Amino acid sequence: MKFCGRWFIGFGIFLFVCGLAGFLSNPSGAKTALISGGTFGFLSALSGVLMSRGLGWAWMVALGCTGFLAAVFTWRAAAGWMAYSTGQPKLFAASLITLMLAGSLISIGVLVKNRHRGVKASRFSEM
Repeated sequence: MKFCGRWFIGFGIFLFVCGLAGFLSNPSGAKTALISGGTFGFLSALSGVLMSRGLGWAWMVALGCTGFLAAVFTWRAAAGWMAYSTGQPKLFAASLITLMLAGSLISIGVLVKNRHRGVKASRFSEM
């Protein structure tokens, strides 16, 4: 789980930076980008720290949060690209959300590939 832990610490930083970039691109209309990027960035990084310490349940937290993010980013990216296709100035937002979706899907792949490596035995890891 050491690799997953490091990956998710990096993924958390990535989400925070993306949220900050979204906010800076439109400070009056994208406050939620900063809040959600910061919140889910923190949760992802925390999951990474806990996975690095060998706590098996942190894997499930990371998978749940990242799966939720992938679903939300799919919806928001589709909405952003549809708005851009009608002439609204949404190219940066749609591109950024698509990048975050790609990062989420890759992170889910990392989790699935490395599921049982280095996990301490616990009642949660047997699920």
